[in-house]
Order: sequence, then C-alpha cells, then structure tokens
Amino acid sequence: MQITNGNIFANIPRQLPEELFESILKRDHVRIERIISRGHVTPANQWYDQDVDEWVMLVQGQARIVYEEGNETIHLTSGDFLLIPAHTRHRVDWTMPDLDTIWLAIHL
Repeated sequence: MQITNGNIFANIPRQLPEELFESILKRDHVRIERIISRGHVTPANQWYDQDVDEWVMLVQGQARIVYEEGNETIHLTSGDFLLIPAHTRHRVDWTMPDLDTIWLAIHL
C-alpha cells in the first residue's frame, strides 16, 4: 500500500520483533520507504546486494553499516545520509536497542 500523506514518526508499533519496512512512495524507478530498527541487525554472514542505488538518511537514532569490501564501517547518527551504490555488498551491523532508529530510504 502506498502512503500519500503521513508523519514519519507516527504509527510505530510498541512491539517490534522484526525490523519494519513500509513503502511511502513508489513510482517507475523510484521507491521511498520508512524503515524502523530497534536493535535489529542484518543476520550474521548475510549481505545486502541490491540491483539499484540506495540513498539512506537516519531521521532518528544511530546505526552502523559495514561494507564487505575492505570491511569499512560507517557510523550514522540522526541527520546523516549515505549513498550505497548498486551491488555494493553491505549489512547493518548495529542499531540502538533502546531507541527507534528511523531510516528514510530512497531506492533509485
């Protein structure tokens, strides 16, 4: 379902057993989503390898992303953004366990 009007901080479940991915907008070659993490990480030895570029911004919270190549670690705090080029293998290594980390992700 596409959300046409809303608030990025609204309707966050109290219980979040799994990371929450919500599509905000989808048009042709662009998809915007809200991701909520609460201590969630990418499972060990699993890497994201996406066919499209992904631009992410941390609206709230903190997170660590690790790139497979060079084992480079990037620490993100509220307001930080990052462009992850297509087929750049990466994983979320850490998110705050006691505060919602809210991501705005644009896939293009």
